[in-house]
This record gives sequence, structure tokens and C-alpha cells, in this order.
Amino acid sequence: MYLPSPLTGWLVDRYGNLTIAAASVLTLLAAGIVAASAPGDSVASLAVALALLGLGWNFGLVAGTAIITDVVPLATRAKTQGLVDVSIAIAGATGGMASGLVVAVAGYPLLAIGGGLLALVIVPVTIAARSR
Repeated sequence: MYLPSPLTGWLVDRYGNLTIAAASVLTLLAAGIVAASAPGDSVASLAVALALLGLGWNFGLVAGTAIITDVVPLATRAKTQGLVDVSIAIAGATGGMASGLVVAVAGYPLLAIGGGLLALVIVPVTIAARSR
């Protein structure tokens, strides 16, 4: 998940943080679609889905951090970034627990598609930020 960070940072610098945030949406949605459609015994398909998931996560994390850096005043930037990092950790732990329940109740394909669709929440936020 962290391996592409230098490349992602360069992409954010080159194309802008909102563009890479949008790329995060597409990559996470693709990861969900690949995972949901992968046969249960296909290591290759699941490896591709997980690689896309990690890349999409990285795009979102690096672009989001750049957005925070751009909009938060220097005096409160470290405190804000710390709060965001804790929020990410809490969301990850909560999502990890909830994903087990979703798989137990509805199955892995629904979890994969649901996660991909959840990434679409970034779209209106990105559009609103671009219009400012």
C-alpha cells in the first residue's frame, strides 16, 4: 500500500491532488469489481484486486494529505493531520470489523462491490472542491 507513494506524490504534484483523488475512486471501484467477479479459487484475480485496492488506497491517502496541506493553516496543520491520521486508523479498524460481518451475512462479492461503490462518495466531494 505504501510502495507507490513516491510515484503517487509525483503524480499529485504533476496533475493535482483532486485529479489523483478522482483516480483513487476509479482504482478502488475497479478493485471492487475485480474482486467481486473473481472466482473464489483464482489467486491471480484476487492478487490483481488487492493490488488495485492498495494502489487506490495510496492514491486517496497521498492526495488527501496534499489537500489537507493545501487548505489547513500552518499553525494548526500538524494537529489537524494527527487528527486525520487517527480518524483513518479508527475507520480502518471499524471497517475491518464490519467487513467480517458483511462477509458472514451477505458474502464476499457484496463486500467487494459495496467497498467499490463506497469509494464513489469521493466524487461529489471532489466536484465540490473543484468548484471552489
